[in-house]
Amino acid sequence: MKNNIKNLRTENHLTQDELAEKLQVSRQTIISLEKNKYNPSIILAFKIARLFNCLIEDVFMYEEE
Repeated sequence: MKNNIKNLRTENHLTQDELAEKLQVSRQTIISLEKNKYNPSIILAFKIARLFNCLIEDVFMYEEE
């Protein structure tokens, strides 16, 4: 699943550390999300969308295989 986390993070002037702290996850989780190496839980997906004041669909793009 592709995502816009890096773009949203940089638009909001947040470092990976700052975003991780706000979401109560590790910086490594943010790195993995930004590299599309990790798909978040639905709870984390909602937290990310709420933090950036957008819909989950604005953050994550599902691609059928």
